[in-house]
Amino acid sequence: MKDFAGKIAVITGGGTGMGRELARQLVAEGCNVAMCDVSAEAMAETKRLCEVEKLPQGLRITTHVADVSIEDHYKRFRDELIEQQATDKIHLLFNNAGIGGGGSLFTNTREQWERTFNICWGGVYLGVRTFLPLLVKADEAHIVNTSSVNGFWASVGLGVSHTAYSAAKFAVKGFTEAMINDLRLNAPHVKCSVVMPGHIGTSIVSNSRKVQNGADQLNPDELKQVRQRLQGQGIDVAKMSDADIQQLALDRARIFHDEAPTTAAAAAKIILDGVKADRWRILVGDDAHLLDERVRKTPEQAYTPEFYQDLVAATGWKVG
Repeated sequence: MKDFAGKIAVITGGGTGMGRELARQLVAEGCNVAMCDVSAEAMAETKRLCEVEKLPQGLRITTHVADVSIEDHYKRFRDELIEQQATDKIHLLFNNAGIGGGGSLFTNTREQWERTFNICWGGVYLGVRTFLPLLVKADEAHIVNTSSVNGFWASVGLGVSHTAYSAAKFAVKGFTEAMINDLRLNAPHVKCSVVMPGHIGTSIVSNSRKVQNGADQLNPDELKQVRQRLQGQGIDVAKMSDADIQQLALDRARIFHDEAPTTAAAAAKIILDGVKADRWRILVGDDAHLLDERVRKTPEQAYTPEFYQDLVAATGWKVG
């Protein structure tokens, strides 16, 4: 697929971050967009940004409230798309929605763990299941599943459990790689790519709290976990109040967004260029390329303190 003009794209998680930037760049190339998100307000802002420049006549941008972990929401999204986009086919599916959280089997609840896993993995699986018939009806189509560097390296650093998100992203990577041959055998005009971003400047940290807790605040269990992590890093937390810990969490979310080595807009361009180049494996960010190289070179060392410390020194990461 060399260009997107006149095509129809589905984007999950279109309200913020890479989803928003994918929508903006696709619309700028004359592509119709149908996006879903749990936040109608966030999608309205994405749509407004897409419409800042006058749209080509007939170009359609539609928004649909949906939780990607719930199949009935996906079915409603699909049915609304068919009606509002006046189509029985789509050309691009970006399974982009995701949250963090549920890092530990010990200190997080089962509900938190499964919430993360069911969005980050289940949302991709259900997205493909729901929209595959519409993709097959197109003359050419492409599925783009967002994994992560945590799809080949199951860590965000020392002293931080990261099981739910990593397990989900490994599943996305394996699923997409297996789809290459499945599509080749059964729908050769449909291609697929797995996207593995490094640290991208998005609102995933704060958005994850909103999805998990209903507010951009740490719950009591999370406050305890942050204290333990800080203590494990040699920081004296005895004199820190809960308000101090909350502020640290807010600061971390801001730093994650503002000081990332790759912006969401740059990430979206890399992804779309990868689709045009028919690449099935799309690494996003210099840190992703570096980490991929190092894990492949010394896989047995990937979870040692030395590996992580060297990685931080090389990338300047401020996460974990």
